[in-house]
Amino acid sequence: MALVLVGINHTTANIALRETVAFPPEILGEALKQLWGLSGIDGVVIVSTCNRTEVYMNFDSGEQEDSGGSKVEQNRLLIERQQSIVEWLAGYHEIDASELASSTYFFGGKDVVRHLMKVSCGLDSMVLGEPQILGQIKSAFAMSQDLEVAGASLGRAFQGAFTIAKEVRTDTAIGENPVSVAYAAVTLAERIFSNLPSLSVLLIGAGRTVELVAKHLVDKGVSVIVVANRTLDNALGIARKFNAQGVLLSDIPEQLIVADIVVSSTNSQLPLLGKGAVERALKERKHKPMLLIDLAVPRDIEEEVGEVADAYLYSVDDISEVIEDNVKSRAEAAAQAESIIERGVEEYLKQVRSLNAVATLRAFRDKANSIRDQELQRALKGLEKGDDANAVLESLARAITNKLTHAPSVQMKKASSEGRDELLKLTQELFDLGEGGQN
Repeated sequence: MALVLVGINHTTANIALRETVAFPPEILGEALKQLWGLSGIDGVVIVSTCNRTEVYMNFDSGEQEDSGGSKVEQNRLLIERQQSIVEWLAGYHEIDASELASSTYFFGGKDVVRHLMKVSCGLDSMVLGEPQILGQIKSAFAMSQDLEVAGASLGRAFQGAFTIAKEVRTDTAIGENPVSVAYAAVTLAERIFSNLPSLSVLLIGAGRTVELVAKHLVDKGVSVIVVANRTLDNALGIARKFNAQGVLLSDIPEQLIVADIVVSSTNSQLPLLGKGAVERALKERKHKPMLLIDLAVPRDIEEEVGEVADAYLYSVDDISEVIEDNVKSRAEAAAQAESIIERGVEEYLKQVRSLNAVATLRAFRDKANSIRDQELQRALKGLEKGDDANAVLESLARAITNKLTHAPSVQMKKASSEGRDELLKLTQELFDLGEGGQN
């Protein structure tokens, strides 16, 4: 298993860097194809969310986890691969590789599987145990599958992660409390405004996060909600679920005039809301305060909006304090989840080792069949010439036995002379020889 992971997330990089290396859906396919075209790659998945960008890769080098090779050599290869991925990532997004390297984390082999399982379970999220990340990872994997670049090794790793995430959700209380970025945004609004149900809310976007925000707002008693999106049908799709209004992005300026709270979460590569638009709306509102919460990466709302009087702008990083207050009850469940994940990693490694054994057994069987066929042809020729049948059979049996035992005999003698007694013990176990090689 030559798995490698390079990533950045909310704990290693600020929002400015995270939005620089994000992969929106419209460019993700191209990026996957570029990585797939690199030498020695037989699997790649890119996970890109508001809080992380992670590149998962498998190198087709014939190496296996716990293969017993030189640790120094394994570490050298791992470092080389990490550097090559960072350089590709920096080059693709046209940023300085050294700046990116200082904010990235690296994993290799089974540590990749462990990290993937933690992320899928929500243990590595800004919101401990948040459920949205699993759907985002499934979508990322599905994209690689559709493009036929996921590969078998990564496929097993991701499917294993999905199984563990389901088990964690079922067997622990990690997801019992309504804690998410969307929930934290609504909680923040509650802290700032004394009478949330009396306010008007503008939601920008039509993804899962916006839908969750709408749900939590309705649960809090908010009844005036407008959903704005580039595609009107998508906006109406969410609006109908919550008795809200759906509008186009072009309608945002007039909606800002009546919006007390604005929450935005889209995949746009450019800001959708600028300082000028907010200033004009506040003037029309006679400077009645406006709360703006930007949950998108890259950001939907220009940073300069925070400089406008009576406009209170919060990014996804700014709501971390709210989130921390809401996740304390999940600590015990997280510990249980860690135990499930460790078991999941071991099960995955057993599966990989089993596949390794299948390949070795196939090679052993092929070699034995080749010896058998060669000696059988020699025996048949002897019979055709009129050689004594008993002598031919004895010669056939002896030749097959000698050829099958020759290589193991050489290796066992070598191991004994080098003091590698463990190989001799393994041979006794493998061929069921008993103590001292006696049945």
